[in-house]
Amino acid sequence: MTTLQSYIAGRWIGQGAAQSLRSAVNGQAVASTHAEAIDFAEALAHARRVGIPALMKLDFQQRAERLKALAKYLAANKEALYAVSAHTGATRADGWIDIEGGAGTLSAYASIGTNELPSGNLVHEGPAFPLGKKGGFAGTHILVPRGGVAVHINAFNFPVWGLLEKFAPSFLAGMPCIGKPATATSYLTEALMKLIVQSGILPEGSLQLVIGSTGDLLDRLEGPDVVTFTGSADTAARLRVNANLVRQSIPFNAEADSLNCAILAPDVTPDDEEFNLFVKEVAREMTIKAGQKCTAIRRAIVPRQHLDAVAEKLRARLAKTVIGDPSREDVRMGALASRDQQADVAERVATLLQGAELVYGARDGFSPVGDGVSEGAFFAPTLLLSRKPLEHDAAHDIEAFGPVSTLMPYDSADGIDEALALAARGKGSLVGTLVTRDPAIAAKAIPVAAAWHGRLLVLDREAAAESTGHGSPLPVLKHGGPGRAGGGEELGGLRAVKHYLQRAALQGSPTMLAAVTGEHVRGAALRESEVHPFRRYFEELRIGDSLLTHRRTVGEADIVAFGGISGDYFYMHFDDEAAKASPFGKRIAHGYFVLSAAAGLFVSPSPGPVLANYGLDTLRFVKPVGIGDTIQARLTCKRKIDRNKKDASGQGQGVVAWDVEVTNQLGELVASYDILTLVSKKPETH
Repeated sequence: MTTLQSYIAGRWIGQGAAQSLRSAVNGQAVASTHAEAIDFAEALAHARRVGIPALMKLDFQQRAERLKALAKYLAANKEALYAVSAHTGATRADGWIDIEGGAGTLSAYASIGTNELPSGNLVHEGPAFPLGKKGGFAGTHILVPRGGVAVHINAFNFPVWGLLEKFAPSFLAGMPCIGKPATATSYLTEALMKLIVQSGILPEGSLQLVIGSTGDLLDRLEGPDVVTFTGSADTAARLRVNANLVRQSIPFNAEADSLNCAILAPDVTPDDEEFNLFVKEVAREMTIKAGQKCTAIRRAIVPRQHLDAVAEKLRARLAKTVIGDPSREDVRMGALASRDQQADVAERVATLLQGAELVYGARDGFSPVGDGVSEGAFFAPTLLLSRKPLEHDAAHDIEAFGPVSTLMPYDSADGIDEALALAARGKGSLVGTLVTRDPAIAAKAIPVAAAWHGRLLVLDREAAAESTGHGSPLPVLKHGGPGRAGGGEELGGLRAVKHYLQRAALQGSPTMLAAVTGEHVRGAALRESEVHPFRRYFEELRIGDSLLTHRRTVGEADIVAFGGISGDYFYMHFDDEAAKASPFGKRIAHGYFVLSAAAGLFVSPSPGPVLANYGLDTLRFVKPVGIGDTIQARLTCKRKIDRNKKDASGQGQGVVAWDVEVTNQLGELVASYDILTLVSKKPETH
């Protein structure tokens, strides 16, 4: 048995043994927490004095590179984590969600950082907008690193993913982290931290690990800091009102209890494929991680006329589930995380049974397989039935955090309304599933259910082939829910990074806004260049480098030729009488002709640093261009992003966004957009 260590202020702390932690499979001691107290003043000082400066030496793009490298390193060393994960009672499939799901989340946020964040450490939430009539005063919003520390307090069920899914966006945002895993499975989080430190990929001070109690950590936090918590609603409520957090208005994000539901819509019959999908989803959510997921289905809401059919199919599926030592290939469900957890689930099931009946459980032949499992924390898949769920509160109030779900019928004579009322009795959930074949039912139900759910899955046979399932939070989608689910938000792509940044409104002249944001703002001072901007290498380009093109008059032949090439013979371009009767009063040029003609005005045709145009953003056709109108374009270097990448030949390149304004002979804006280009860096000299 080893003594776990905390990683504090750049060193491992822990020699003396304290609390013994036991295998969920056979009850044998796996590790112990350390007896030494942690100096949280030192931990925070290290994060502030070492971690923040080290992170600020990197920009968003560089931190994204570190996340990508760390994801690859952990994936390459995953077997070391799987070996430890087995002690938590997790099967290989359970461990995949935790271990490879954690590494995958790092990889996903590496991509988000690379593709959606700028170089530097400031995000411009544009566009800027005028605040005066003459164009000399404007406003916008910016996001900057908070300059604080993120404290992440995690639950026992996902010792790897739980830390990494919070660490990834906070690291991208430039916040050093202190992670505190739940003690019961902290030996797996410690194994993860050993790999992270061993990799040498993260800057010193960017991540510390606490084994055991948080002591006075929360009392020492300051205004720029952030706290996130995953666990019970009772603990969240207690931590949320910590006097220091309240006094300093320190953000506190909670993800807590959740009595998630799955609804079988009234249009689905036992003969439909969707009926089997519903049963499969409920059974899977009961048995994956032995039901120890904050997103597991706790309430299965079905039409009363199909109650017996659903119960019978669920009984049959659960009866086939092999339970026991997760190291065995035939086992599909492992143990709960600890004997304490086993006792807690048993107590809650007993309370639920006071207002429900047992459909399937230990009485149906529960016998875990494997050596030494009698001392493990196994619990039988338990299916309950609440026949009058509108009259009994227990199934809507009590969460048994294990392989437990409650069937409840609804009267479908009036459609799905009663099912939605039952769903709302959960008082806020992380996720809900609606199984239906009818788009009209989905269109009616989802807007109602969304008020009480953080995420909703509409499951039918079309989605089933690729669905990640009811209980799988994804990096690009929000994770969190209202009410008893904690009222917080995690993940959600770039949204998660912004949770760890400080938003500020910014006012000033366009020139000053451009200087602060590092992004061209219309109305700001320009640099007219004698050298075409497309002839400059990435390093040579400056924000505000601009080209005003020559003019071009649009003729009828242009419209006819473009129509012939594109096949676009829309009446506004070709029917003189119909066009006269339109709001424009005349024939007009194709918008995409204007776009193409503008490119012809500003493109430098010779081979050069600009390699390719790979997209348009914010395209708007502002005013029509008629026959005889004269257009002109202004091309301005708007934004540069150095992704630190090279092409196949080893030539470095960056991304440049160009602001394009197309005007007519009256100086009126007719088209506005950004073009995105890959631009070469200067060739390296050897």
